[in-house]
Amino acid sequence: MHATFFHRGEMACSPIHNARSPQYSQSKQPLSRVQNSPQLNRNGARNERSGQANGRDSFSRDQPLSTARHKFANTNNAHGHRDVQQEPKLSWRDRDAVILADTSESRAERERHRPHEHKHHELKAIKEQQELRNRAALQIVRGVPKLAEIRKSRDIFLSKHVSVERLARLLGVRLERLQTALTRAGMTEVSYDHLLDSEDAALIAPEFGCNIVVDEAAAFDILPPPLPADRSSLPHRPPVVTIMGHVDHGKTTLLDTLRSASVAQGEAGGITQHIGAFSLPVSSLSTSKNSKETDDRIITFLDTPGHAAFSAMRARGAMVTDVIVLVVAADDGVMPQTKEVIDLVKREHGHVGLVVAINKIDKPGADPDTVKQMLLAEGVQLEEFGGDVPAVEVSGLTGRGLDTLMETISLVSELMDLRAEATGTAVGYILESKQVKGFGPVATILNLRGELTAGSHLIAGHVQCRVRSLTDSNGKVVKSIPPGTAVSVAGWKELPKAGDEVIQGSEEDIKRAIVNRKRNDELASQIEDVAAINEKRRVERQQRAEELKAAEEALRTGHALSMRHSTLSEIPSSEDGVKTLRLIIKADVSGSAEAVAGALEGIGNGIAKTKIIQFGVGAITESDIELAKAADASIVAFGVQAPRSVAQSANKLGVNIISSDIIYRLMETVREQVIALLPPIIEYKVLGEANVQQMFEIDLKGHKKLKVAGCRVMNGTLEKNKSIRLIRGGQIIHDGTLDTFRHLKKDITEAKKGMECGLSLSKFDGDFMPGDVMQMYETIVKPGVL
Repeated sequence: MHATFFHRGEMACSPIHNARSPQYSQSKQPLSRVQNSPQLNRNGARNERSGQANGRDSFSRDQPLSTARHKFANTNNAHGHRDVQQEPKLSWRDRDAVILADTSESRAERERHRPHEHKHHELKAIKEQQELRNRAALQIVRGVPKLAEIRKSRDIFLSKHVSVERLARLLGVRLERLQTALTRAGMTEVSYDHLLDSEDAALIAPEFGCNIVVDEAAAFDILPPPLPADRSSLPHRPPVVTIMGHVDHGKTTLLDTLRSASVAQGEAGGITQHIGAFSLPVSSLSTSKNSKETDDRIITFLDTPGHAAFSAMRARGAMVTDVIVLVVAADDGVMPQTKEVIDLVKREHGHVGLVVAINKIDKPGADPDTVKQMLLAEGVQLEEFGGDVPAVEVSGLTGRGLDTLMETISLVSELMDLRAEATGTAVGYILESKQVKGFGPVATILNLRGELTAGSHLIAGHVQCRVRSLTDSNGKVVKSIPPGTAVSVAGWKELPKAGDEVIQGSEEDIKRAIVNRKRNDELASQIEDVAAINEKRRVERQQRAEELKAAEEALRTGHALSMRHSTLSEIPSSEDGVKTLRLIIKADVSGSAEAVAGALEGIGNGIAKTKIIQFGVGAITESDIELAKAADASIVAFGVQAPRSVAQSANKLGVNIISSDIIYRLMETVREQVIALLPPIIEYKVLGEANVQQMFEIDLKGHKKLKVAGCRVMNGTLEKNKSIRLIRGGQIIHDGTLDTFRHLKKDITEAKKGMECGLSLSKFDGDFMPGDVMQMYETIVKPGVL
């Protein structure tokens, strides 16, 4: 028996409807209307001609469903109530679903009355009903997608079959999330290397905002080779370690001490290069000579910045990191960035090891025990409290405890059983990239799988590379590197982005893959642009409707229409009316440029804010100055300098250049400039108050009279050169300055509490009344606050 599942109260969609079509989400008609509705073709259009040609009801193609509905509707008992015992059993978990069954009895009855020339329609309908069953079952699990979500979906090009791991990469989601969705959809086999056909992929893709398009040529891409099913036979690789923690907790000092040990292990006279990573033997800090000769274990450290602005880089680092060393100062304890790293480790769900390094134990005021209690309060289960997270007390300045730290990292990595192919296709990640004079674009690659050799071809994002040279952190040119180590690679066509995955392949395959990647990214960008345009037009329509409603209301009531904007063109967009500090960012490496852009972009509020025009790598050029002049922007230089001729051009054109190697100073300078765009905050500080006792009139030359208020100072001090206001009954009558200010017959400049004085106000011709209050104040203008 065939059965089709539908939600109660929703339209039974035509079996030939595609789940991604707009008609799919709009179909919510009663079942009675569906039975009598004209037949729908594959595009969702009405097919009146088909129904007329067959000389029967236009929906007779789905006659089995109609028959089942009739049988289902007549399952009432003698009392007029539905007899549940006679109804078909629900074979799905959703009890709100309605089963429309195509029974064998109805098919036999239909065959006797239907001409044989229409049997091929029956076979086609059965296949389409099977497809509809699958889609309806998936709807019960995840719900029908909204029309807006369908219109925003993007196309994903696939071949006829795709593995679960590759589909997750194409959809841009974590493998675990896709496996969970497949399990909810009823699939039993969801391992990473399990092959799905394009139909299964098409059913699950809309849940992640994607449409599946089967196109072998457009689907071509270079992906990492599948992981071996049995890793136990693979050799061990060095662990990749990232040192993280709060600012000023000693990460840089600790890294410098470890790096100096790495340089000491290199050849004499070697030139140290900062490539963002370095490798260090575990025995390098050991005092035992025997261990140095027999121990060949190596640890690779990533030199990632520790400031909060580099969260994006640290997140990338955690993606390729095996072990995180959380540095906590013994005299400071758990701080905001410490909690951030702890949350990062928790999100990885055991994929990343954790070692706590309690630093600065040689500093006065160090209290490691208190730090351990604070870590325990944050959910870090240390070993001495029965947990599994080791804690090591170290001093990055003196090197104390670093040998123990190295041993602890090595033990944690051994428990993780890190293995990788020593040969074959190289797979890794870009740590940083920069322009190097004489070499062109150069990128630091962390190799995680396979062997990276000179002369091989690589792809990272949209950029290809033919490896011209490999240089390690000691400045030594090498021919190849094993997994778990980093190297500086020259030979890129242009600068790759930090965090991009690097895969080795043939030159032809890389060129084909780059073409497809660029096209897919352009399509995704177009979809985002269309969504933004539609949203803007929706807001405009809403504003136009509100204006029309207000105009009709004014016409009906006869009141004058008072509108904020007279025409639609005057209605500001989301950025109009907001003062912006436009910035062009230049940095020494791509990862820093992206991180600085992310840090500066968040400065501001709804009144004034920053706006990043562009960011790039390299020294400031004349074109940057011209762009800044045209865009009325400032240039932010992080780790780079402007040549003298470029600096002179900037001064001549009035382009502001903000330069620093410390991101704190960059953020502070940019924040000050954004604050300067804010309207000032005006405060009034009351200096003194006096009560008016009575009014005197003094005769002046020319038959003029001067009105003087006799006052007693009740609070504070009255000063002649300050502003004063006359308050009567809680209302300000006059606001201005003093004209005359005397005590007895002597001119004074101030009157303190308890003194009596006579005063007159400049440009005030009114009368003073007993009980009036003279309030002396000063105006304080403060810059705006973000």
